[in-house]
Amino acid sequence: MPVFISYSHEDKSFVDEFALQLVAHKVKVWIDRWELHVGDSLIKKVQEAIAGASALLVVLSKSSVQSEWCKKELSAGLVRELEEKRVVVLPILKEDCNVPLFLRDKLYADFRKNFDEGLQITLESIAKVTSNTLGRYDKPEYHIDWSIDWGTLEDYYCLRLTLVEQAKDQPYCVLTEIVIKADDVATNRHIDFDSKGLEEYSKYEIISLLHNEVAIKQDVEITLVDEMPKTVYGYIDCLNPKRIYDISITSRRLGEDTGRDILLDVGGQMKSIKNALYEINKPASDYWNENIENIKSLLTLRSS
Repeated sequence: MPVFISYSHEDKSFVDEFALQLVAHKVKVWIDRWELHVGDSLIKKVQEAIAGASALLVVLSKSSVQSEWCKKELSAGLVRELEEKRVVVLPILKEDCNVPLFLRDKLYADFRKNFDEGLQITLESIAKVTSNTLGRYDKPEYHIDWSIDWGTLEDYYCLRLTLVEQAKDQPYCVLTEIVIKADDVATNRHIDFDSKGLEEYSKYEIISLLHNEVAIKQDVEITLVDEMPKTVYGYIDCLNPKRIYDISITSRRLGEDTGRDILLDVGGQMKSIKNALYEINKPASDYWNENIENIKSLLTLRSS
């Protein structure tokens, strides 16, 4: 999801430079002047953008703190913080001004003396909610750290998903690597997506296909009995269009030996990662969910 920039139009020059720097660092941004078109409902579009944003960057200046519109955007962001119990509003201090009361205890990115330093603090602050290649899925009883990389390998499109699952009360963790390799048709499909700037949908489609087959249609579990890795091989045979993805899922335990076998729920891991990607890539996610009935697939797996 993009980050929403709340600002006064009197600060247009600063905001344009700030937003372009964020885009150059691969951060998706939402600015009213970039997104609104003639005939759009201003209130509706802004409300939807704030509700769907990963974070709300509030540019504080003498003009913005006096703006009734900026005050409403700030209020909406603070309401989300209360509802979601996480940091949503990030102050961006452009110049000395009367900082709103509810922002005075927040750490802010200070652009007053050094633009680059303020930008770096901003990037560090929003990385957690905007990264679509690294993340953590946190639950009370365990957490999963994950990373995704993708590209072409020997002329075929490949996606690799690496996960480390750590139970909160156990002296070990489980490392899992899932490699998905596309055939010729699927490779051309995803290269075409990427060339059109649809990398997020391309990646989300592959993860969703795997989740749909592993977590919904089949319960894939791997039993780890010692230090040796266990691997499951398979493929997803898709229609509309006809294409095949080869899959390998390898898991191994790390840490102390408790003398007990570990039953790894691969389907549960895939659900966790898909949920995390859904929040970051909501437009692509919604498109997938709307079209899932048109994508028929069948998973076949075998253990090593």
